Amino acid sequence: MDKMRGPFQGVWNIIRFNWHFYVLSIGLILIVLLSRSYFPPVFLNAANVFIVLLTGLILISLSVSAYVYDFSNLYSLNWLNNVNNIKQEKIVNIHAGFDETSNLLKNKFVNAEISVLDFYDPSRHTEASIKRARKAYPPFPGTRQVRTNGLPLGDSSADLIFAILSIHEIRNENERRTLFIELRRILTPSGQIFVTEHLRDAANCLAYNVGAFHFYSKSTWLKTFKSSGLQVSDEIKITPFISTFILIKNGTST
Repeated sequence: MDKMRGPFQGVWNIIRFNWHFYVLSIGLILIVLLSRSYFPPVFLNAANVFIVLLTGLILISLSVSAYVYDFSNLYSLNWLNNVNNIKQEKIVNIHAGFDETSNLLKNKFVNAEISVLDFYDPSRHTEASIKRARKAYPPFPGTRQVRTNGLPLGDSSADLIFAILSIHEIRNENERRTLFIELRRILTPSGQIFVTEHLRDAANCLAYNVGAFHFYSKSTWLKTFKSSGLQVSDEIKITPFISTFILIKNGTST
């Protein structure tokens, strides 16, 4: 866990940015719990199962989140050690309004010039949690507000590009593809793009149940990468719940 992050900061952020979900869930549990005495016997067991199941789902998702965001190597960035032999003079970090990683990248790549781009657009990216996160955390100094269809950087101007837990917030497939086309444009011929995301897979479905549908499947990401002129050179499993795709331009070898 990164020393700049407090204990359980990750899971606490999840609770406070998504408090409406937890208030609703706890409210339902309390309503069923307090009204059980009025249930016909035939429904009593079902009520007990509902309470145990919903409580268990909440505890499992929070436990997994604590593991991923507070106790794994995600924010230590140790999984980036394999880029040491790649040119890293100019780095781009792109996010959706909630930036936990620019300071970490600055400390990791001390000699690099880092440009931070925020593509959050409240008219398109409508998650309430993003709005709350933006109010809680100030932007990284020099962060530029950008549009996904026109990044204010020149062609082949970025050696490394990072998109950590952000691009899934783009719910429109065409907009996602447009952004990746832009990322390809600004990437140097030998550069790499690191896309870190939860996947809609068995592990995340077990951990987050219906919440996993906010993530995209691996096949969806691969389709987007391919249609944007990018290819996967490697995939890193930081935890069973987090994947990083390392992308290069088609026809480029690292």
